[in-house]
Amino acid sequence: MLLKMRDVETYYGTAQALKGISLKVEKHELVTILGANGAGKTTLLRTISGLIEPRRGTIEFEGKKIDHLSADDIVKLGISHCPEGRKLFPQMTVFKNLILGGYVRREDRQGIKETMEEVFELFAVLKERQQQLAGTLSGGEQQMLVISRALMSKPKLLMLDEPSLGLAPLLVSRIFEVIKNINVRGTTILLVEQNAAVALSIADHGYVLETGEVVLSGEAQKLLSEEKVKQAYLGL
Repeated sequence: MLLKMRDVETYYGTAQALKGISLKVEKHELVTILGANGAGKTTLLRTISGLIEPRRGTIEFEGKKIDHLSADDIVKLGISHCPEGRKLFPQMTVFKNLILGGYVRREDRQGIKETMEEVFELFAVLKERQQQLAGTLSGGEQQMLVISRALMSKPKLLMLDEPSLGLAPLLVSRIFEVIKNINVRGTTILLVEQNAAVALSIADHGYVLETGEVVLSGEAQKLLSEEKVKQAYLGL
């Protein structure tokens, strides 16, 4: 088991955002989290990555409790988080954004160089734009960069928050193709996504959140045929 959450409760002040969340992610899986706006999807990722500390429950990564660790310690263990809205450093070049992504490996210069070459294999356009300011990239290119920056830390678990948000349909298809490719290459992925049909089509398992609770879970292909999922997320 790579990641395991048990009865996790997270609050913003007195407002409870996660209400006893339990889920698991096996090594090499691609697991997707579905839910409407306000369901708690982003809070879930922020809690795993240490940006918010849960009030109750446990989170284990490779058998080690991480629910009270700092965000930087969690990155060092092998969890990388691509936030919603990209959060790049717009006044820095593509190259420098990537180098910052590998900061926790800064002593391993050869390893960073090799990972950057792997990133450029996935997104050839970034190799061409290494010296371009990140803020001048198109929306699709920025999304490619934020995923690439996260990969620079060589994560065991890559968490993606709404990677298709605001992208043209053609680019959405390309981004999901690369996400699946990253997973096939051996990186476990936890994907938060509102595009349920595409997310479930590439995932192994899925969880559906409503108001901070898991209301459905199971194999991705089975969730595609669930009436609740079809009506709420697939428009069927």
